[in-house]
Amino acid sequence: MAVTFPRRPAQGPPGEQEPDADQPKRTRRFTWAQAAPYLLILPAVAFELLVHVIPMIVGIFMSFIRLTQLYITNWSAAPFAGAGNYGVALDFSGPLGWQLLRSFGITLGFTVLVVGVSFVFGMSAALVLHRLGRGRGFLRTLFLIPYALPAYAGIIIWKFILQRDNGLLNQLLVDGLHLASERPFWLIGGNAFVSVVVVSIWQQWPFAFLMSMAGMQVIPEELYQAAAIDGASTWQQVRHITLRMMRPINAVLLLLLFLWTFREFNTPYVLFGPTPPESADLLTVHIYSSSFITWNFGLGSAMSVLLMLFLVVVASLWALWNRRVNRDA
Repeated sequence: MAVTFPRRPAQGPPGEQEPDADQPKRTRRFTWAQAAPYLLILPAVAFELLVHVIPMIVGIFMSFIRLTQLYITNWSAAPFAGAGNYGVALDFSGPLGWQLLRSFGITLGFTVLVVGVSFVFGMSAALVLHRLGRGRGFLRTLFLIPYALPAYAGIIIWKFILQRDNGLLNQLLVDGLHLASERPFWLIGGNAFVSVVVVSIWQQWPFAFLMSMAGMQVIPEELYQAAAIDGASTWQQVRHITLRMMRPINAVLLLLLFLWTFREFNTPYVLFGPTPPESADLLTVHIYSSSFITWNFGLGSAMSVLLMLFLVVVASLWALWNRRVNRDA
């Protein structure tokens, strides 16, 4: 005859008590330690909404209405344009679309020159100072002066330097070195593009130098010593150690320089005013002129949205490329 014994309830670890079914569940209280991170970032989120997100939403809304000087005091009376402003901006056979396309080409060439030269200058200066012993601190401070100087102050100084009659550059070229018989114009005509490129390079390359110097500090010195023992030349060390180890930093640096340079507004506006020469008609100033000179805010907003979409596409393609490179590595 089989004998059955009652099954004992499963017991947990020693010291652990089973919850009482009749005991009410405790409510989880939101403590100060949990709320502090959200409260600390709340001002930053509020300012981000006020300064960037809300104006961006308003700008997108303006791009779909015919907001001109006739309706600037009463936006609700402005007729709905739909995609009409975008059609005018992208109609390259028309005068406005052709001017926008020309400005885009000028801005693209300007960005490639400024980013390329700034990156080469910054990397070269960082390589020299990284191996330099005495005088490194003085040269580093000297190179960072354009980056520390307020943007408008530096551009105004350059505007005085590039003046035709009393500018320092023409006095040096014509009166000092006698390289030219006549004083060239640097702020009008074809030379205006050269001027805005030079001033932008002067502003941007210290940032590339600073990022490169910071990246080189984390490269172990033992790698260079081992390469020197194996007989590697200085160029081989730079190519196979420095540039290879700094590839992620250089990728981010090039993206930042491209985004900042492509939407550069301060330099051309301070140098040339709201109506720059055709050779220096950068896209941001062109959008400003379309909005505040011709008073066509709807068309200017559509151009701004197109500029934003282009930069978003560039950043997205860079992210996909960087992800693929990191995955293959």
